[in-house]
Amino acid sequence: MMRPIPAEYADTSAWSYHVDDQFYADLARDSAALREDWPTAGAAELAEAQSFLAAEARLLDEGRFNEWLDLFTDDCLYWVPVTPGAGDPLAEVSHAFDDRRRLTDRVYWLRTGLAFSQIPASRTRRLTTNVETTTDPGSGVRMIRSNFAVHEFRAGIAKIHAGWYGHVLEPGESGWRIRLKQVNLLDSEQLHENLTLVF
Repeated sequence: MMRPIPAEYADTSAWSYHVDDQFYADLARDSAALREDWPTAGAAELAEAQSFLAAEARLLDEGRFNEWLDLFTDDCLYWVPVTPGAGDPLAEVSHAFDDRRRLTDRVYWLRTGLAFSQIPASRTRRLTTNVETTTDPGSGVRMIRSNFAVHEFRAGIAKIHAGWYGHVLEPGESGWRIRLKQVNLLDSEQLHENLTLVF
């Protein structure tokens, strides 16, 4: 369930006061729930989850990062853990651990065209499969788990990044919004030369 954000904390362009002990406790709970067995979803719920993932992938593949950022809640987290399956972000490093403020910085940096590791910019195509979803009847929170392959081409080199996504979505006035996107790379603990692209 979405926690109300105090008015003085709502401007996340400068501060992230919501990243507190409760934030980490919620993250641990959500991350564990993303690894649980879920009941089989109905056809309509599954189709809605697949549609959401396809729309998000298209925004990223087309470099529409501002629109992608609009999919996130104010108290969101974009997390790419190093430890396979998640680990403990309080005690371990992550490839990315971006709250809304840092995610906004990342998008701005990519949009400048001056990010050295993105000259030339990566061209990508994302494939998502094995989509599973469940909804908490009490809070209305939707969880989606899926496998992914991100095909990247940059500076004459083609790469494939594979793994699984965990999305935690909250209902909003204009549709679902992402509270947590956890990107679990298959080779997360290995050396990666350039992970500046957004998964």
